[in-house]
Amino acid sequence: MRGHPFSPSRRSAAILIGCLLAATLTPSLSAATPDVQVVLPRGVQRGTEADLVLQGARLDDVKEILFYSPGITVTSLEAKSPTELKAHVQIAKNAHIGEYALRVRSETGISDLRTLYVGPYPIVEAKKPFGDFEHPQPINLNVTVFGTVDNEQVHHFVVEAKKGQRLTAEVHGIRLGYLFDPYVAILDEKRFELSASDDTALGMQDPIASAIVPQDGKYIVQIRESSYGGNGASHYLLHVGTFPRPKIAYPLGGKAGEDLALQFLGDVAGPIAQTIKLPGETTASFDLFPEQDGLIAPSPNRIVVSSFANVLEKEPNDDAKTATPADGELPLALNGIIDHPGDIDFFRFKAKKGQALHVRVIARALRSPLDSVLALYNAQGGQIAFNDDAGSPDSYLRFDPPADGDYLVSVSDQLKAGGPDYAYRVEITPIKPALTFTIPQYAQNSQERWTVPVPRGNRYATLVRAARADLGGPLALSSSDLPEGITLATDDFASSDVVPVVFEAKPDAPVGGKLSSLSGKSADGKTDVQGRYEQKVELVIGNNNQAMYWSTIDKLAVAVTKEAPFKLHLEQPKVPLVQGGSMELKVTAERIADFKSPISIRLLFNPPGIGAASAMDMPGDKSEVMYPLNADPGAALKKWKICVVGMADVKGQLWVSSELVDLEIASPYMLATLQMTAAEQGKPAAVLCKLDQKVTFEGKAKVKLLGLPPNATATDVEITPADKEVTIPVTVDAKTPVGTHQTLFCRVVVMKDGTEIVHNLARGGVLRVDAPPPPKKDAPPPPPVQTAAKPPEKAPEAVAKPLSRLEKLRQDQGQK
Repeated sequence: MRGHPFSPSRRSAAILIGCLLAATLTPSLSAATPDVQVVLPRGVQRGTEADLVLQGARLDDVKEILFYSPGITVTSLEAKSPTELKAHVQIAKNAHIGEYALRVRSETGISDLRTLYVGPYPIVEAKKPFGDFEHPQPINLNVTVFGTVDNEQVHHFVVEAKKGQRLTAEVHGIRLGYLFDPYVAILDEKRFELSASDDTALGMQDPIASAIVPQDGKYIVQIRESSYGGNGASHYLLHVGTFPRPKIAYPLGGKAGEDLALQFLGDVAGPIAQTIKLPGETTASFDLFPEQDGLIAPSPNRIVVSSFANVLEKEPNDDAKTATPADGELPLALNGIIDHPGDIDFFRFKAKKGQALHVRVIARALRSPLDSVLALYNAQGGQIAFNDDAGSPDSYLRFDPPADGDYLVSVSDQLKAGGPDYAYRVEITPIKPALTFTIPQYAQNSQERWTVPVPRGNRYATLVRAARADLGGPLALSSSDLPEGITLATDDFASSDVVPVVFEAKPDAPVGGKLSSLSGKSADGKTDVQGRYEQKVELVIGNNNQAMYWSTIDKLAVAVTKEAPFKLHLEQPKVPLVQGGSMELKVTAERIADFKSPISIRLLFNPPGIGAASAMDMPGDKSEVMYPLNADPGAALKKWKICVVGMADVKGQLWVSSELVDLEIASPYMLATLQMTAAEQGKPAAVLCKLDQKVTFEGKAKVKLLGLPPNATATDVEITPADKEVTIPVTVDAKTPVGTHQTLFCRVVVMKDGTEIVHNLARGGVLRVDAPPPPKKDAPPPPPVQTAAKPPEKAPEAVAKPLSRLEKLRQDQGQK
């Protein structure tokens, strides 16, 4: 089960920064990023004040809490120890019911994202010994119980209810951001079970049990882990009362700015009719809270707010002949319910040739239990396309109508299930460009490097990915509300959808932070589409690294932090990196006098076709390192923006970045081909290298033959821009292995402005090494070794021109 209960599309993500009113402990000069593991209690009531305890590590210099939604004000903040932070908060009367994402900011960093739930009912704490069935904890109706289930524990609570009342027990478990699979049941005093629940579509993996009370009396609410497990992180909020609890709203959307007459379905007491004034802006998920008899549901139902009209199904519409007509112009939203097992709904709509369309089912995204199957047909009922899942249980098709006219669409459940809450919405819309920005995951199942803490007078870098749909061309990324003293620099996404972004803080920037926007648009003005930052933060990971619960945020946490003990510089390369070539980047570090820790250096962004070491260590007694790069022969010819990042252990990880520099990928100055060469063990040979020079260079270039087999060596040679070929002398030792060696290549170094341009050419060159031929039969014995005086030295002979392959074969045949 999946969900994203906090969504910037549901409500504005205005920023509320908790002001620090109470004194805090003096921070360590080298404290690292704060770590919040849990916020207790897990829920608070709106319109009240509450004391929160944040538990984790490195919390002794926390200065503020950053909330992603308005409605909570921090009135005091006090670090009890490095592992515990106490906050007193005020929750506004009109605070939004639901999940509040938060982070804490210290003078040295920003924590991972955690959550707090704001509900409508008083918070009651589950008390030890938690009670058994005979001794349950008494609670009032319409309260929220906060508790933690340990291994094999079962918590029991008792309420008094009257005949005919609706009694509901809804649990927030996994929706609190921790791996906990709760089970809840409502029983009478004789242990008769009125209702029980494990998983629900509305609650995801959280249960909701409801019943109509059969008679006045006491009723037991039981909660446990579904398999009788549990641990110290198995927190829950148990909402118990007579409040309405429908499972779904129908229709699942409406047109922005209009009144929408809808029904809340699935409540044990029956449907609830309500008319809602929809907001003027469109949103993919709008929270609705059903109310009845002065009571409100503790969690929302959700609908879409769109810019186009609704079409509601008209039964019967179970086949092409009875399809509900949608006569209006596209875009349209088709709404219906698969109200019994085996049900299938058909609609008829009009489309035009050349009008590319999205046909998208929205059901599970709004917590409907429907696992949709979507099909498209021509006017005669012939199937055109079909889809079950499109990355989620909701179906999707991209449709290019082959002609003007009528078409049919059908919706059913993949398992042929159905029921009164199996609602769906099919949106048929023209395809338009879309754009969002995210930060790629740095480490699996981690939020590491998803915030931007920038030390004063220093830099911090992250990657940003542009997720495009039907949109090309360069993009310009910007932020209009960064903290004071911070600027950003980046590339334009012209040739890659991932670019490095460097944030830099002035030396006098005030230490502080905020939740900042990040937006982008077309850089060439060819389209007016705009995109924003939208990050899915996975909070619960299940088997096979499957995300089970997450929050989605639309603000980037950015802060100016205290000075770091080191700063990195990346020297601008003076020459290009040629295709198939290599180079070394010079990275230097400015260290404060007593900082001797090693620094792990890595290239943040590898342009396509560029290889680099995963990381290099700069020892504590060094302030410089050469970082190697290499380019594939097919690397794109372009100037890229690159930077390096460095991490040191400063009582925890501390990251900084270099400035951005240009890395130019250029064509090689020449191409080369190595002729196949045969050699005999213990004898010299010569390798012929054919040259195809493309770019003139000054002076001479050095040529080195590499990739030789063991015990074989080559003499370096030089070439001029006019050379068409070069012969490289090779010495083959008697111990050089016999065989065909296909690993030879040439390294050619061209000098420009005193800097090397390294080419790696002619890869896959072949050297065949043969054993010496056996001595001939009846051959006279070799002459005795002469002991005469040493003859006068002769001038060295020039290396003979290597034989061609055909000449070598003829020579071998003659020797035999």
